[in-house]
Amino acid sequence: MRISLDLAQTIAAVVDDGTFEAAARRLRVTPSAVSQRVRALEQQLGRVLLVRSKPVRPTEAGATIVRLARQLVVLEHDAVAALGLDDSPTSTLAVAVNADSLATWLLPALADVARSHAVVFDLHRDDQDRTAKLLESGDVMAAVTSRADPVAGCSTRLLGAMRYEAVATPAYLARHRPSDGGDSAAGDDWLRDAPLVQFDRNDELQHLYLRGRGVDPVAPPRHVIPATHEFAIAVHLGLGWGMLPEAQSAVALASGALVRLDGEAIDVPLYWQQWNFGSPVMNAVADAVVTTARRSLRPSV
Repeated sequence: MRISLDLAQTIAAVVDDGTFEAAARRLRVTPSAVSQRVRALEQQLGRVLLVRSKPVRPTEAGATIVRLARQLVVLEHDAVAALGLDDSPTSTLAVAVNADSLATWLLPALADVARSHAVVFDLHRDDQDRTAKLLESGDVMAAVTSRADPVAGCSTRLLGAMRYEAVATPAYLARHRPSDGGDSAAGDDWLRDAPLVQFDRNDELQHLYLRGRGVDPVAPPRHVIPATHEFAIAVHLGLGWGMLPEAQSAVALASGALVRLDGEAIDVPLYWQQWNFGSPVMNAVADAVVTTARRSLRPSV
């Protein structure tokens, strides 16, 4: 049995765009043609490939077809480039990345690759503990993740550790921390009532810090600010204390605009995982990401 590249790419387009109509616009065909292609491949394989919901989502079999379509596009790009043809197709590489890596060190690496390869990037932002799931589902071809063990069919490379420190403004600490700096018998009890800044409901960094200080992590009031730049601004404005990566706090710490709270920094090891099918362009991306990460992150022990 042979699976048509056109049919597989149609399945991927419907999944990416969420509807048959949107996929039709991208493919420059009618919605009826998209529907016919999907039915043809489902009949050929004897499997339902798409759940007709809003947005459309793939079944387990459909996710396999989406993964195949994305791999074939990249392999076609590699083959045309290897032949030295001028009309090398532009590949779209879907990559999952955590917000702090996206905001601090990843983009220069991707820019290096884009200058030398006909490639564009479709970035999916998620927590580093969940980006590997996007690899498993076929939504992305590579991911920056905290998961060390390889996803099935993927290779993994250590990038380094992103260090986070609990920081706040001096004015914030003057309002909320005891004048003895928390060294009294009450210790870190002040952290129970002091507002913190949290990225989103899945952000565990503040919780890890509070547990390390012996404080119930669900007790403090919190500002939820699900944008990396604005999260850092909120801490700099004194809305609350928060766990900032070194790249976002170093200048302010040196100037005294921010100060460190007591307690240990938290190092989050990061890894690069990608589908393991020997693509030169994918390997070029991996090499650029690893090189940039090792300049920007701490060595992971």
